[in-house]
Amino acid sequence: MKTENVSRTVLAAGVGAVFAATALLYAPDIAPGLFEDGPPPAPGPAARAMTAVNAGAEASLPDLTALIGDREKWLKKHPDDEASWAVLGAAYTERGGRLGDAAFYARAEQALRRSLAVVPAERGNLDAQLGLAALANARGDWKSAKTWGERVRKANPKRWTAYPLLIDAYNGLGDYKSAQGAMDRLAELHTGAQVSARAAQTYRNRGWREDAAAAALDAAERAETGTEKAAALTRVGDLAWERGEPEEAVARYGAALGSVPDHGPALAGRARALAALGRTDEALRDYRAALDRSPLPEYVLEAGELYESLGLAEDARALYERLTSGVWANRSNAEVVLGLFEADHGEADAAVRRLEAEWARGHRSVQVADALGWALFRAGEPKEALEYAKRATEEGLRSALYSYHRGEIERALEEYGPARRHLAEALRTNPWFSPLLAPKAEEAVRALGDPPDELPSELRSAPSRTEKPEKNRKAEQARAQAPAPKP
Repeated sequence: MKTENVSRTVLAAGVGAVFAATALLYAPDIAPGLFEDGPPPAPGPAARAMTAVNAGAEASLPDLTALIGDREKWLKKHPDDEASWAVLGAAYTERGGRLGDAAFYARAEQALRRSLAVVPAERGNLDAQLGLAALANARGDWKSAKTWGERVRKANPKRWTAYPLLIDAYNGLGDYKSAQGAMDRLAELHTGAQVSARAAQTYRNRGWREDAAAAALDAAERAETGTEKAAALTRVGDLAWERGEPEEAVARYGAALGSVPDHGPALAGRARALAALGRTDEALRDYRAALDRSPLPEYVLEAGELYESLGLAEDARALYERLTSGVWANRSNAEVVLGLFEADHGEADAAVRRLEAEWARGHRSVQVADALGWALFRAGEPKEALEYAKRATEEGLRSALYSYHRGEIERALEEYGPARRHLAEALRTNPWFSPLLAPKAEEAVRALGDPPDELPSELRSAPSRTEKPEKNRKAEQARAQAPAPKP
């Protein structure tokens, strides 16, 4: 078994976005029969879940479980209630995504299809169609999600709950222009924490870090439930981590865990940041807790990487075996994770086949492009790999992992100037992006050394902030004094 591997930070950061879209946004205002014996004196768990639904927020897992039980009981007596079948299918989807349990997806599809059998799509059953879009997104079937979401948008362009689902579908397909268009329309139709969270995701994908951070903080401030606040604060932590600010990330993840103590994404995120700070015992503790709560493939691999970096080979091997033997709920994300794992620990050719299949399915996101490029490189095809690496790094998203991959590919092609820039960029973006690969990036930068004096200035590494050449300093002063361009 090879010892190299890759941090899945960027993958992990995207997981919450997919599951947040299934927060039952498409459910009807109040499910019929929710309170068969009259309204309770105080909201119970099922009622709280429906309240979260109506606000476009995530329900807590206990409340979600109560809502599932309530709808199952109701439907035994009222099997022709298409709205409740749609609610139940949506709840199954969210529960499966949050827990990484694919069995709930099969139940979700049965419930949603039953809803359509009672009232077909042609007769206006938008709730079930949105439910199927969310289910397709959770399964990583971006094309189907796009189809269902666009059907709803065509039938009712003002149905705002269609747009978060379309944003996820377009992102999965690598159609970032359409994702931006859907975001713009969502912002016209609705306000609140969910809209701010989507804006943060969209800004991040475009490389607009300050805007992403501001929108994520706004989502946290607008959150109306503990679960929604935990998700928003986790997103703020993810953005801080990607900027190479582990102390800030730890604080944000800690705040998220203050709202929901067993929030899986926050536990995994804090583990990642604690490892960067050298607090490895605490990091391993948080990874174990995250895997107990949300056993997602990227968390399994990240924990394995950390164990391997600490010389705990047996523990790492156990996690790697768990990764390869698991049945993963989020198929598309799992394909990327497994492809990268195969590229570094297994058969690189098998990784190429796996990821080329994803690309052929139309899954052409930057995540798939980066993973396929890396797999081709590991399989001995650096020239072909570079095309995918360029696509991953030039779309807009700023990722230390992607920059590292591109730099290593360029180094293999003896393109030393670009290699030096991208490897250094990886370390500037996040010096701790991987417990295994960040040290390799440092070694590669040292091996490449300083650029030769005869190289053109544009191929030389950028000067440090404290040692800018005089002509650069003067140019900056001139730009600062120049009038702002007209809008």
